[in-house]
Amino acid sequence: MCTRCELLAVSSAASSAPRASAWQPRRAFLLAAGAALAGPALAQVNVGNASVARNLVPADRIEAAGVQQYGQLLEQARAKRALAGDGNAQLQRLRTIANRLIPFATPWNARAREWKWEVNLIGSKQINAFCMPGGKIAFFTGILEQLKLSDDEVAMVMGHEMAHALREHARARMAKSAGTGAALSIGAQLLGLGQMGDLAARAGTQLLTLKFSRSDETEADLVGLELAARAGYDPQASVSLWKKMAAASKNQGGLGFLSTHPSGPDRIQKLEANLPKVEGLYREAKRS
Repeated sequence: MCTRCELLAVSSAASSAPRASAWQPRRAFLLAAGAALAGPALAQVNVGNASVARNLVPADRIEAAGVQQYGQLLEQARAKRALAGDGNAQLQRLRTIANRLIPFATPWNARAREWKWEVNLIGSKQINAFCMPGGKIAFFTGILEQLKLSDDEVAMVMGHEMAHALREHARARMAKSAGTGAALSIGAQLLGLGQMGDLAARAGTQLLTLKFSRSDETEADLVGLELAARAGYDPQASVSLWKKMAAASKNQGGLGFLSTHPSGPDRIQKLEANLPKVEGLYREAKRS
């Protein structure tokens, strides 16, 4: 998955060749550019290119909106004495899992290297978790306690939510909400990126309830699956997780997560089809 590793390998091979051609540095640059467009060069799952539409909304604006809303949510939880303290065992568990996942995030989005990642736990019966643009992660106690998630299953939830941020799904949805195709391009030129940035800031208040497309959800499932496998979490847990989600969806309350992440047999089938692609990564991580 690591583009940097592939480029180092290319560079090493070039330096060891008996007669390096003059265009090899240029070729390495082209390879790097192509890899950046296609996504992580060594990724085992295939999710295609990230949405081009996202480029019409400034990344820093949507990330700033996410940070602001995240801070407001934490303040509200703190006021209700629902924000877990640093000594909370469940919070420490979440942060341990995050620390294993985060090192594998950057190849999916170079901006993640600069994100100030944060993980918090909010006391609530809601079955919910999210990762704001900019790497701001929160879990609600309901998802841990009601679903009785194992560490592997928590990693699948966290990887999925991190993938939404890494693939900039919120940023793309904000852009698409202003129009599509040529109309959006023309609108961006007429309004200027500053006003597109204002759109991102206004829409930032909707980040918690934003509903992603089916293709966004599939991308997040698969990217999250790979992140978790590389971090040494069992890929099979992705299937057990969504079976638990499906069972929970039959209940009446506390389904915040499921309102934006519908479960179903198609989701499980796609995950099962991709398990063989990441099982080698998991075994390698467990050996190291």
